[in-house]
Amino acid sequence: MTPRMTSPASPAPWRATVLTLYPEMFPGHLGLSLAGDALARGAWSLEARNIRDHGIGRHRAVDDTPAGGGAGMVLRCDVLAAAIDAAALPGDPRPRLLMSPRGRPLTQGRVRALAEGPGVIVVCGRFEGVDERVIAGRGLEEVSIGDYVLSGGEPAALVVLDACVRLLPGTMGKHASGVEESFEGGTLEYPHYTRPRAWEGREIPEVLTGGNHAAIARWRAAESDRITRERRPDLAGPGRIP
Repeated sequence: MTPRMTSPASPAPWRATVLTLYPEMFPGHLGLSLAGDALARGAWSLEARNIRDHGIGRHRAVDDTPAGGGAGMVLRCDVLAAAIDAAALPGDPRPRLLMSPRGRPLTQGRVRALAEGPGVIVVCGRFEGVDERVIAGRGLEEVSIGDYVLSGGEPAALVVLDACVRLLPGTMGKHASGVEESFEGGTLEYPHYTRPRAWEGREIPEVLTGGNHAAIARWRAAESDRITRERRPDLAGPGRIP
């Protein structure tokens, strides 16, 4: 059985369980910095479970050739279902995510909803994909982190967990850090500056150094709108950016 990566404290209120063929990839960067500190404090827990523990036969087979022919291999429905059933006891309220390039794009709104819940169960696919029957049979929600293909779902799972954990209470230093940033208000974040005031002929915008907080707020809102229109016009639909 794969060891559980939890703090010695009492059970965490937000629990993440990852089903993978490579549990050694976790916690990865989530064991460092703010996420790692929160993990050590017991603000959340992480358990990486090996799908191969439920493999078939002496060699713990987890995949087979695709029905109808074709390249690659497919993760078996019976093996993956057994892994999910062992990880999620009856009544477990956590959503079951399958990292998949054909899934719905991950949004900040979905991340916030996940972070406000009890945690997540994340399935990391491999090979050509997973048997379609287990997606329906175990109610898996397919999630994509972008329009590209990875070698497996593990890097995508780390992205999802990173995005959620940083929103958990006490993870970030200031609550505003999780509110005043890209996508939270349907726009991209405004530019940031700090010392020195002048650098290589470029100066901090004067409005940011004048102490007029109302003017600063207006400047930031205008810059956020401008950057969104220039870089992500798809976010600037009707009713989003005036």
